[in-house]
Amino acid sequence: MANDYYATLGVSRDASPEEIKKAYRRLARELHPDVNPDERTQERFKEITQAYEVLSDAEKRQMYDLGGDPFARAGAGAGGFGAAGFPFSDIMDAFFGAGPASRGPRSRARRGRNATVRVELDLAECAFGATRDLTVDTAVVCPTCSGEGTAPGTHPETCDVCGGRGEVSHVTRSFLGQVMTSRPCPACGGFGTVIKRPCPECDGDGRVRTRRTMKVRIPAGVEDGTHIQLAGEGEIGPGGGPPGDLFLEIVQRPHPIFERQADDLHCTVTIPMYGLGVRHLNSSGRGDLIIHVTVETPAKLDEEQEALLKQLAKLRAEETPPGRFAPGQQGFFSRLRDAFNGR
Repeated sequence: MANDYYATLGVSRDASPEEIKKAYRRLARELHPDVNPDERTQERFKEITQAYEVLSDAEKRQMYDLGGDPFARAGAGAGGFGAAGFPFSDIMDAFFGAGPASRGPRSRARRGRNATVRVELDLAECAFGATRDLTVDTAVVCPTCSGEGTAPGTHPETCDVCGGRGEVSHVTRSFLGQVMTSRPCPACGGFGTVIKRPCPECDGDGRVRTRRTMKVRIPAGVEDGTHIQLAGEGEIGPGGGPPGDLFLEIVQRPHPIFERQADDLHCTVTIPMYGLGVRHLNSSGRGDLIIHVTVETPAKLDEEQEALLKQLAKLRAEETPPGRFAPGQQGFFSRLRDAFNGR
């Protein structure tokens, strides 16, 4: 069959049902469309779901291991009758010695895991964006063997047991005759090759762990809990396989004045009514604190803009303000703006 469901879930061919379930749940948490909405990840999620559907069902898994198609419809079809996807030719081959077509050796290169890094940001950085230098501990291609996993000057060698096929056949007798089944080669683990002299730096894995620093740009408007996906910036896979993705989990630090609710900012300022002005000359009394609120409006308007503003004032019944405010040196909102910017 074209798909290697075991490699898709990252489990061995003799994995137990519990191991298969754990592998699927781990991948599903990383690849679920609610977490990773991009098309490539959704396609990968479909692949692991299909693999789990086959390998979690004992009947479908046995059919798949024998080379049958677990998704084919039962009943007669092209090439003869079949049971749950087993065409007649496959049944005859399985029971009378020809055996299923070889699926071939597994590749040592597998996709790397995704990684998540928590990034703490101030409210201003979340609102207006920021650029950060992140230091991450990750797996990279081994510089000594370039991902091959072998010692310098050597290469993987063809397995003597399976001859490079990655699987071995076993013949048993039943009331129908001989039954031939195939299993991953125990000598090479299904890879078809063996590493007789592993790389001394990576011990045959093809990758090493290191610490690297990368510059990332945080877009404006992120909030607490936002996940930013950096495709291909995760861990390199075993055998020099393609890297996974890196996810930045945004953690917004609380602000002393402003409270964020979605894209709105709220603040509450409590000011006493009296006695916060200047002390009276030769007296124990004080003047009052008077707050001036300056609302900034456009200074230069064309005729159409001015008409729109007048229409808005009319709709809001604000053509005649109820009070008058004297100009001040520094408006109340200027103080809030300075507090927001940390001045």
